[in-house]
Amino acid sequence: MPERLPASVWPLLDGLNFAHVATLLPDGSPQVTPVWVDREGDLAVRINTAKGRVKHRNLVRDPRVAISVHDQDDPYSYVQVRGRAELVEEGAVAHIHALSHAYFGRDFPLAPGEERIIVRVEPERLDVHVRD
Repeated sequence: MPERLPASVWPLLDGLNFAHVATLLPDGSPQVTPVWVDREGDLAVRINTAKGRVKHRNLVRDPRVAISVHDQDDPYSYVQVRGRAELVEEGAVAHIHALSHAYFGRDFPLAPGEERIIVRVEPERLDVHVRD
């Protein structure tokens, strides 16, 4: 059963903190990528990627994923979310533009023909270390 994201981690996910997402390569070894992140209320953490990239291919094959976000001003305050990725096409371009505006103040420079996907993760397991 999914866990809710506690209010104590919302500032980490709402701020301009980078996340690291870990997926599994075909041989079972981990692959980690820094990404932009946001949340869907207290239900899910979301990132965005292009179809065909390594993390997308990994998640299509095996949806298990871990996402870690730390406070850029206090790296000992962090949350780790583990769960299974849901790949959502609807609204993915608007989502990457919203993330780009939040992090850089402008639309995301989409490559010609690039297809975007939202990676939505409802927490199955949370590891929260938020300092007051």
